[in-house]
Amino acid sequence: MASYQRQLDAIRSMDAHASTARHTERDLGSCSGRGGFLRIAWNAAIFRGSGTRFAGILLCASVAFGGSASKSSSTVAVLRVPHGGIQPQIATDAKGGVHMVYFAADPAHGDLYYVHSRDGGRSWSAPLEVNSEAGSAIAIGNIRGARIAVGKNGRVHVAWNGSSTATPKPAKGTPMLYSRMNGGGTGFEAQRNLIHTAAGLDGGGAIAADADGDVYVFWHAPLPGTEGEASRRVWIATSKDDGATFAPEHEAWDSPTGVCGCCGMNAYADARGDLYVLFRSATQMVHRDMHLLVSRDGGEHFSGVDVAPWKVGYCVMSSAAFAGNGREVAAAWEREKQVSFAIVANGPADTGTPHDAPGLPDGRKYPALAVNARGETLLAWTEGMSWKKGGSLAWQVYRPDGSTLGETGHAGGVPPWSLVAAFARPDGSFAVIY
Repeated sequence: MASYQRQLDAIRSMDAHASTARHTERDLGSCSGRGGFLRIAWNAAIFRGSGTRFAGILLCASVAFGGSASKSSSTVAVLRVPHGGIQPQIATDAKGGVHMVYFAADPAHGDLYYVHSRDGGRSWSAPLEVNSEAGSAIAIGNIRGARIAVGKNGRVHVAWNGSSTATPKPAKGTPMLYSRMNGGGTGFEAQRNLIHTAAGLDGGGAIAADADGDVYVFWHAPLPGTEGEASRRVWIATSKDDGATFAPEHEAWDSPTGVCGCCGMNAYADARGDLYVLFRSATQMVHRDMHLLVSRDGGEHFSGVDVAPWKVGYCVMSSAAFAGNGREVAAAWEREKQVSFAIVANGPADTGTPHDAPGLPDGRKYPALAVNARGETLLAWTEGMSWKKGGSLAWQVYRPDGSTLGETGHAGGVPPWSLVAAFARPDGSFAVIY
């Protein structure tokens, strides 16, 4: 952590131009298929200040289909997490701002950092530490890290599984930690543990927030006094005052599906205030299906549906994703070696037809989503990753009718323990970050 902190201190000492990246582009020729071209932009970020010069290189791959960029084609920029971070998680605000939390340092006892961008990820603010206690976050397993949400008046909220040394602790096990941006937007408040009775964290939790000041933090743990996946339930802690206080947790859904112990989950609050949750069950140990929960009353009650059966007798350490554009809400999940997505909310419509990532599935994991104003969806995922092993990323853009738009994109270099994230820019283009 010390060397990483020295780098951050150097970045913070830079002058007012520190966060501005200088961009150049090189046309490296055409790629095969559909008359498209592949444009690679090397973004050189040069920072100066207090006698310190820091240079970072970002590889930005923009793919335009049909021969030229147009309203019917979507450009995809591929970006690296600033300052060598891993496990990026993204939330966007109503003004088009991009908010990111990422992990750094020891994977077992590391730290979380927050940055934001007002130009679609072309430059980022200086990083702020999220966790108030050093080493209180964890990256091991890929799915136990931070989750981020933007709520009332653009306030940023972060929740994460605590490391083995993190405090404050619950009566048993590790904490479910939460922090929010302070009122002045200059830093994060002291971290808090939200677990009162539902202890026994394993897989990662989730967070969602809405424009009315409601904040929801989710995790899964056994019913008090029990053990095992079959007794696990999804728990929700709710704040009605923009994260200032949280009510004690309660079961989000009392159906006895169990929860896949080492699997992650995700949550999302749409523009109407409806609340969505994805989690993986563990019914009879072998029915590890993806379940979608929906609440129309601020998290008081949820209805649930099985959206993706998967019969397998071991913990699959999977993740899930949500994204929306103010009208549609898309959800993505894993199946065996494959990732899929579906539109789960489009006004009064029910869950739509799932769409698999194109091509032969081969070790696909950790999906990420973005939906632009035109209703086009970007699905991104990793390939070839496993325990302590990095891999590559891929992405595909889909039209609103679910048909693919252009070719599947690929890039290498996803670090061990990391993930990918995605967002839509105000101009309708997309960005994937890893």
